[in-house]
Amino acid sequence: MARSRAATLIHTPDDEFAEIISWYEDLLANTAPPTDLKWEPRKIGPTWQWDDGWLLPEATLGWRVLAWCGKWLRNSKGEPWQFTPEQTRFLLWYYAVNPNGSFTHPNAVLQRLKGWGKDPTAACMALAAMFGEVVFDHWDGDRPVGREHPNAWVQVIAVSQEQTKNTMKLFPSLITPEAMKHYGIQVGKLNVYGLGDERQIQAVTSSYLAIEGARPTQIIRGETQNWTDTNQGHDMAGAIEGNVAKSDGGAARMIDICNAFRPHEDSVAQRVREAWEATQLSDDRDSDFVAADFGLLYDSLEAPPNAPMAGVSEEEIAEIIRSVAGDATWLDTAPDGLIVKSILNTSNPVSESRRKWFNQITAAEESWTTEAYVDQCDSTIAKNGKSRALEDGEKIVMFLDCSKSDDATALMGCAISDGYVFTIKIWQRPPQTKVWTVNRDDVDFKVSEAFDKYSVIGFWVDPSNAFEDESGDRYWDSYIDAWVERYAKKLKLHAVKAGRSKHPIIWDMRAPTHQELFVPATERFATDLKDGSLTFDGNKLLRQHMLNARRRPNKFGVGVGKENRESAKKIDSAVAAIGARLMWRQWTFSRNGKSSSKGRILVLE
Repeated sequence: MARSRAATLIHTPDDEFAEIISWYEDLLANTAPPTDLKWEPRKIGPTWQWDDGWLLPEATLGWRVLAWCGKWLRNSKGEPWQFTPEQTRFLLWYYAVNPNGSFTHPNAVLQRLKGWGKDPTAACMALAAMFGEVVFDHWDGDRPVGREHPNAWVQVIAVSQEQTKNTMKLFPSLITPEAMKHYGIQVGKLNVYGLGDERQIQAVTSSYLAIEGARPTQIIRGETQNWTDTNQGHDMAGAIEGNVAKSDGGAARMIDICNAFRPHEDSVAQRVREAWEATQLSDDRDSDFVAADFGLLYDSLEAPPNAPMAGVSEEEIAEIIRSVAGDATWLDTAPDGLIVKSILNTSNPVSESRRKWFNQITAAEESWTTEAYVDQCDSTIAKNGKSRALEDGEKIVMFLDCSKSDDATALMGCAISDGYVFTIKIWQRPPQTKVWTVNRDDVDFKVSEAFDKYSVIGFWVDPSNAFEDESGDRYWDSYIDAWVERYAKKLKLHAVKAGRSKHPIIWDMRAPTHQELFVPATERFATDLKDGSLTFDGNKLLRQHMLNARRRPNKFGVGVGKENRESAKKIDSAVAAIGARLMWRQWTFSRNGKSSSKGRILVLE
């Protein structure tokens, strides 16, 4: 559904609209991504995608929406309204349509740094939804033709009246006198009416019970990073989702405008982001985790993971802000400007400054690691987009963290030559699947496949405490016995050296002696992520598991755990990666045939 800017341009019989559309076409044709940025931002969504031209949708109602806004709206100087190139591209994607006329993206999230212009953009979209051609009608050749919604009802929703004011207060100056007369517009503090009472924009801050059952055609949810349980934000979101889902023919649409969220608050913005990220995990070939794409257009421009905020000059901070400001040239990004001064003000928490001005999702207080640390160790990012290639016959170690149905099962590897961590496979219950059990035969197949492909010198397994439903036997015992029979003689790095628990493969995480080794290994893994001395294969589910992990102090140091026992946010592949890295380090420091200082790891000559 995308084409480069060089494709055939759109023309309309309406001369005034055609002139505005032509202006926007020229605007996009004569702009390109900046080439002088010292910090390349993280680009999520299609708005900033470039391949010898901007990536634009093949079919969209957005051109006529742009034209409507240019004809009937004005800026603060009284001049015809003009969107920036960045805003233009986003709107073209928001109004993109499929061959059957349905919207490619029924819903959207526009996440940008503070002051970017989200509220003015939303205000224009609200008015366009009220009077513009935002409903697909028919095709004119390969061009979609829209029409107005005869009963347009736009809701601008927030959890406080102050937040709705950010959008509602723009309407009096935004609407031209000609539009006021032509559409019979009446602007109030909480409502905008047009064509009598046939169409309206409504500011909503009441309880979710008052929202439930409404049938709006366009919903704009403001500042969703502030929608939490404490202010009934999730109840509001649920009621809104229900209203959208039951709309006539799926005609209702929804867009969230927000800043980066605070992970510890469990906001609506966080849940939406995590649901969208789950759909991005499903293309990983090394995972059974599949989340259905629900058509969300998520668009964000964020500072790169390794962008510093402390210990650098004002000039450097200004350069980073400029990289995420996009086309918001009105922001004061100068080294001696107000934004940089706000960041340098030590009374403002660094996490809040990163969230507001770098548009970064900062870690929760008890998070084990951060996006910045993880992404700087992602070989697909750090090594020019090319993941490290593993050779056939390469010497590796493997760690298998087992589960049965609730938690994930993960088989991770680590290359002996350089400690590179890679995913062999992760098995996790797919979303919306209530009953699921890991396929042990597939796990066995991946284990066998790895032994055939690589020179596996160590294979440790942390068995779960699950049992067979019918026989009551331990769930993984028969498979572990088979692996011992097949592979024990090939292994040089045994799991347990001696004693009653002596075993070439089983490495039970619950054993205190193993916790004494694993917890320091967890701390070292986090340190290696922080200083960038570790690389991994960029597996998206592994990345998510690392970010899900929480710090869990104990008598041996700081280990990892889930948010809580019932949390759906899994960490198992992170645990297996730590285990594989522990094995690599044990081998590295014991390569001369000496056992570890604890005397529990045996390296056979």
